Amino acid sequence: MSERMALVLGGTGMLAGCAGALVADGWKVVLPSRRPRFGLAARAALGPRGQLPTTRPPAERPREVAADWARPEELAERVRAVLDGPAGLLVAWVHSTYRDPVLRAVEPLLAPSAPVVEVHDSGAVHPVHGVREPVLDGHPTQQVVLGHVRHGSTTRWLSHEEVSAGVLAAVRRALDGRPPSTHQVGEVDRWG
Repeated sequence: MSERMALVLGGTGMLAGCAGALVADGWKVVLPSRRPRFGLAARAALGPRGQLPTTRPPAERPREVAADWARPEELAERVRAVLDGPAGLLVAWVHSTYRDPVLRAVEPLLAPSAPVVEVHDSGAVHPVHGVREPVLDGHPTQQVVLGHVRHGSTTRWLSHEEVSAGVLAAVRRALDGRPPSTHQVGEVDRWG
């Protein structure tokens, strides 16, 4: 079996659980981050209780790369330097200001037809037009819109675990070859 490489943009914050699950499933994961933190990648490789999965050999730690979203070509070069080959999966949570240039810069690092999972917060969703079209033609894209959780008359943002679970569900759909679609995690008031 060939090595599976995944590129997870935004994977050192709320997507750390998603990155860790990919590592636990045998993926080699590259994590570009604005602020790489010593040990964060090691924690991402751990299971839910801070232990490596016991059913598999110890997982390889994700590879962290310093990244500046405002310098997409430099970001892509830094990622290229640590990839062992074309990435077979892209998971991206990039602010809408940088979304198009960053995704276009990393596209040459992807295997042909590699699936993409794009993550958007509810603020990136247009109240009338919904989610913007996928950026990367030729790469089947699952889109995830993150909202909030309502408890009676109050609301709260999604937890890291809820975000990771929702994104992982989209990753599974992407890897299963399901048709591109948009999925909502939590409630999104401005999107119907």
